[in-house]
Amino acid sequence: MPVLQYFCKTCNKGFEEFVKKFDEQVLCPDCGKPAERSYCGQMFSATGKQTKKCSGNCKTCSGC
Repeated sequence: MPVLQYFCKTCNKGFEEFVKKFDEQVLCPDCGKPAERSYCGQMFSATGKQTKKCSGNCKTCSGC
């Protein structure tokens, strides 16, 4: 299971969460409202090499 970063716009809290699927809805641990995935930090390709142009959003990616 991957650990992904999330951000809650309601209470402005950032947090990490274990998820089974990349597209499952995650709720904020503080306020319980739906949180959005945060695409910050370094991104790596599927081979483990760092990439310079990866947004981290695999749904819109044409491949690393």
